[in-house]
Amino acid sequence: MGKLFFDISMSLDGFVAGPNPTLEEPLGERGEELHEWVTRLASWRAQHGLSGGDTGADDEVMKEITGRAGAVVMGRRMFSNGAGPWEDDPKADGWWGDDPPFRAPVFILTHHPREPVEKQGGTTYNFVTDGIESALEQARAAAGDRDVQVAGGADVVQQYLNAGLLDEFQVHVVPIFLGSGVRLFDDLGGRSDLELARVVDSPAVTHLSYRVMG
Repeated sequence: MGKLFFDISMSLDGFVAGPNPTLEEPLGERGEELHEWVTRLASWRAQHGLSGGDTGADDEVMKEITGRAGAVVMGRRMFSNGAGPWEDDPKADGWWGDDPPFRAPVFILTHHPREPVEKQGGTTYNFVTDGIESALEQARAAAGDRDVQVAGGADVVQQYLNAGLLDEFQVHVVPIFLGSGVRLFDDLGGRSDLELARVVDSPAVTHLSYRVMG
């Protein structure tokens, strides 16, 4: 059985999204700055059908992530930023168009049932209404021997951490202060059972990898 992991960019003051998200700025004010380091990389650009890009330490870290997951779990807000019935959601089809970058089955936690939606490139959106453990069970069945990635958002990451289901994670610390927004590590009940596995430095970002010990 593969591992359950997450991989996310975070500001130096602990935020994974800025304040006041909108349809035009789903990551909130200045939230896109958290991802400027990755969108210039050759491996990220190749995954999104683009050519060129930077190589080096950051790109090597990104290559390890690309294609690792055999299935993905995410929250409804990450998928569409919606919360109510699907017919009222202006982004009910997700943010990524007809050819999403996942290339694997995606299991979306929601309170509103919906039939699966098949996209190009091997991505199928599956909508799970009975909680994080059910989503993980379905994702593991789909992934086979490969790993399962918790893609976010922060609330879903926190739920899996609190449930003791995560095996490891990587945080890319970007040297900016957002001041407010969505914190990654709220509501964790004082958990401290982590082991630092690796640190990779570059001028743009610091990559911190951890194993969850219990």
